[in-house]
Amino acid sequence: MFSNDISYSNQNIFTYFFFKQKEDNIRCLTMFGHFGFECLPHQLVNRSIQQGFSFNLLCVGETGIGKSTLINTLFNTNLKDKKSSHFYPNVELKIQTYDLQESNVQLKLTVVKTVGYGDQINKEASYQPIVDYIDAQFEAYLQEELKIKRSFVDYHDSRIHVCLYFISPTGHSLKSLDLSTMKSIGSKVNIIPLIAKADTISKNDLQKFKCKIMSELVSNDIQIYQFPTYDETTAQVNTSMKGHLPFAVAGSTDEVKVGKRMVRGRQYPWGVIQVENENHCDFVKLRDMLLCTNMEDLKEQTHTLHYERYRCCKLQRIGFTDVGPDNQPVSFQEIYEVKRQEFYDQCQREEEVLKQKFMQRVKEKEITFKETEKELQDKFEQLKRVQQEETIKLEEEKRQLEEEIINFYKMKSGSETFQTQGCTSIKKDKERKK
Repeated sequence: MFSNDISYSNQNIFTYFFFKQKEDNIRCLTMFGHFGFECLPHQLVNRSIQQGFSFNLLCVGETGIGKSTLINTLFNTNLKDKKSSHFYPNVELKIQTYDLQESNVQLKLTVVKTVGYGDQINKEASYQPIVDYIDAQFEAYLQEELKIKRSFVDYHDSRIHVCLYFISPTGHSLKSLDLSTMKSIGSKVNIIPLIAKADTISKNDLQKFKCKIMSELVSNDIQIYQFPTYDETTAQVNTSMKGHLPFAVAGSTDEVKVGKRMVRGRQYPWGVIQVENENHCDFVKLRDMLLCTNMEDLKEQTHTLHYERYRCCKLQRIGFTDVGPDNQPVSFQEIYEVKRQEFYDQCQREEEVLKQKFMQRVKEKEITFKETEKELQDKFEQLKRVQQEETIKLEEEKRQLEEEIINFYKMKSGSETFQTQGCTSIKKDKERKK
């Protein structure tokens, strides 16, 4: 509309038209609202409010360290959750999604909490379920991205945007489990270290503990979330926030009376810990940094840094690259065709190898069957010979028995004849005597 070397503000344009219309004796109309492309931010705001927002938060810490209480305090609500036990055999993850609303802004909050973390005797692989879960969400997003028909409008992005790592308030140093876990997930998620239950340690010891933790993180090359300083509106706040890391927090949803007002805090015999009092803990700093200042940057860092790193490594492992052997740009289609042909050739080779193995196995089986058949045939012939020998032997015994029977009957008949003759001669002798 206007040349580049002339700049008009809305007021200047309005003044120009006002005097022009006055000179031409034209009736002047007052303009209301915005016009032109300066309305674009308002369109984006209205659209975002209609669609709602989502935020995925990972809480890593030992059982009973105050993860659920801090989340309830952060979002000023009661996210109903059961207390966890110390007797889980392995580290598990509990995933819960809540629909929250503040004024006319809707937030879909997903909270992922560790269960049984640090309770096992052998803690070497305690971080592995956390790493596997983060990678699984990246993989799910990548698979959705590679589909022909993508549905990102209705797709629930479950990638972790920030990890709140709860450190036990020992006052000494980080545990080996803390170091190994943060080192394993530092390149996959935005880590914000927290000193849990900060009301159990004095201010002097707390400051020393903070310095000790940050020096250990640096010496062990552990990556944590870097507050953005490129935006003038948040640069000063984020710069000051860096000096308070790790945040010393205390959570509570109970209201305690201090003077004439009710505040959220914890009542102790020696006094009251006010959660929202910056002289007592860093809860307000954490809440402002997490929800008011850097929530969108956390989501952007998750997508542009951590997810892109995972995506790049995954595609490179598969074999995809941006340049060919001659260092010239290569299209995705060309790489796909090359990989497809390589896969087809590999399948052909593997099929040929399997055929050869199959034929070899068949030949081996045939040889084995022939040898077994020969053994069975030899055994059959041997048994047949033994049977024939037994048959001949039985027939010989049968012949001998038959001869014996004949001889027996001959002897029997001779004996009967002799006996008959003897009886006859005796009768004759008796008759002569008479």
